[in-house]
Amino acid sequence: MEIIKTTRLTKYYGKTRGILGLNLTVAQGEFFGFIGPNGAGKSTTIRTLLGLISPTSGRARVFGKDVAKERTSILQDIGYLPSEAMFYPGMKVKELLKLSADLRKRDCGGEANLLCERLRLDPSRRIGDLSFGNRKKAAIVCALQHRPSLLVLDEPTSGLDPLMQKEFFDILRERNREGATILLSSHILSEIQRSCTRAAIIRDGRIIACDSVEVLSKTSAKRVTVHGAADLSRLSGIRDKKESKESVSFLYSGDMGRLLRALASGQVHDLTVTEPDLEEIFLHYYEKGGETV
Repeated sequence: MEIIKTTRLTKYYGKTRGILGLNLTVAQGEFFGFIGPNGAGKSTTIRTLLGLISPTSGRARVFGKDVAKERTSILQDIGYLPSEAMFYPGMKVKELLKLSADLRKRDCGGEANLLCERLRLDPSRRIGDLSFGNRKKAAIVCALQHRPSLLVLDEPTSGLDPLMQKEFFDILRERNREGATILLSSHILSEIQRSCTRAAIIRDGRIIACDSVEVLSKTSAKRVTVHGAADLSRLSGIRDKKESKESVSFLYSGDMGRLLRALASGQVHDLTVTEPDLEEIFLHYYEKGGETV
């Protein structure tokens, strides 16, 4: 079943581009990554999917329902975590969580307490006294406490320390195993690579690649690190070269035999050849354009 489906979804702010002709599908139970730097169109896509802004053209369906016509019923089963959440500063955390639950006409007290304990969030504190990281924890509990079947998370880990990031993703993976669908928008590539099964890359408002994380990570290029000295000037297929006094590292997509012969004629003390990480693949799509889907 398709939980999210957009058809040529387009949004302009006056003459300014938001998103252009997005065709995106997220299946039930997927942990789906949405990758792109700030300004690429991630938040615009999410806000349009939630009915918070209206598209200029195209269609968006969530749970098989038209977002423009059935927004209220759709939002009942969505947990949304915006990149920046604003709350009433005079409220206590427990009052905020109860308000959020009451708006959905649900009793979420037990689940809220469990989440606060796992995230080390004190529900008796006032919102105005919280650090940015603790405000983010409060937003996470608001998004998760009613156990929605779809989680839409926009840059969710900003402000969280590494231990809380780990706990947060542990919770997400548990929810996903229980059947929840997750749309995770991020510019932190390691988050996508560790957690998501499929991902889309957005650039300048357009999706330029969409596939499994495994396929997106595959490339003929290798990350080569050479310790010592060697003449690589005649080799083609070298890019993203990084040099220091002791070593040189680069992405190599040329003939491996030629590389080994060039290294053999130099003074090489050590050599490592590895697969590039997703961040390097992502930069390739942005610098070279990648493949249009």
